[in-house]
Amino acid sequence: MDAAATGTRVYRFESGDPNFSLAPHVRDAVGAAADAGRTHYIPNNGIPELRAALAHKVRTRNGIAGVTTDDVFVTNGAMHALFVTFSCLLRPGDEVIVPDPMWTEVVENVRLAGGVPVGIPLRAEDEFAYPPEAIARAITPRTSAIFINTPHNPTGAVLSEERLRAILNIAREHGLWVISDEAYEDVLFAPATHVSVASLAPDYAERIVSIFSFSKSHAMSGLRTGYIVARDPVLRDRIPKLLRCTINGVNSLAQWAALAAVSGDGEYVRAMGDEYQLRRDLMLEALSGIPGVRPFVPRGTFFLWVELDPALYARLGVSGADELSSMLAARGIGSAPGDAFGESCADAIRFAFSCSTEMVREGSAVLRAVLLGQA
Repeated sequence: MDAAATGTRVYRFESGDPNFSLAPHVRDAVGAAADAGRTHYIPNNGIPELRAALAHKVRTRNGIAGVTTDDVFVTNGAMHALFVTFSCLLRPGDEVIVPDPMWTEVVENVRLAGGVPVGIPLRAEDEFAYPPEAIARAITPRTSAIFINTPHNPTGAVLSEERLRAILNIAREHGLWVISDEAYEDVLFAPATHVSVASLAPDYAERIVSIFSFSKSHAMSGLRTGYIVARDPVLRDRIPKLLRCTINGVNSLAQWAALAAVSGDGEYVRAMGDEYQLRRDLMLEALSGIPGVRPFVPRGTFFLWVELDPALYARLGVSGADELSSMLAARGIGSAPGDAFGESCADAIRFAFSCSTEMVREGSAVLRAVLLGQA
């Protein structure tokens, strides 16, 4: 940020990068793998030990019955998993239904594959849940897939089992693919629970692609490790070919780290979750009671989605959320304006609380003062 160059204290509320270090046992696994010389070419789909552990994880923790090692494909993070999935599935002009707002790279990966993203507006009055009725109305002869993201970036909404079943019924009725991005599955706030959509439809398993990541839940964003679970025979043929041609296998040491992470007892992940909840509550408290500012209480992720009233713009002398975001940046406060995530959310802004608790505590107070016109 330019503010840092001028000596201004910077609050990294724009970044979704967890500030936590690797869990000790994960860090040790990297060193042990290097010491053992595990630094050579590996299978394109991932090392067998990791794929077996991931298959066990999605069967036991996600409830996706029948998954085998052959259904798991290790990728260079969830972003690469999206690229691979859409590239294997879509033909030019195929439409993919997506939530709006949505993490920007999802729609960009649809476009890279020649597809056309079709946004479904999410509303605060429905707790930003994906509306099945609107999904059904958006289906055309060109529709190929419905994309799901829960917990949801950028709003922090978490879809209920009932809502997921309704979306599945629509997919079944029209013979559509379901692509489920579950990168934030472990970043949840009670009483919210995560439901993997594939666990609800063993009879439709071959038409559901599930995508997971170690970046958020295990603070391994720089290690770039994610994975795809795909049961369809055609995808199981295509994905390895695309993996070979794009990355020729994920970094070997990162895969041994991922194996340690998925095999651990989960205490480190739970501790991070407790700290995220503290940060969430600090930021919510700071933004409460400000005229024209309506924060949504996130059920998951480490993002706070805030709707804005035009009266706030007038009071602060800005033209909209984009200019507000720029004004905040000049004062050292990071953010992402709503229109970066879609076409239906111009009067919104996203703040991340993935930075340190100290930064969240201090920065939230500064943010409140600015939005109140006191700084």
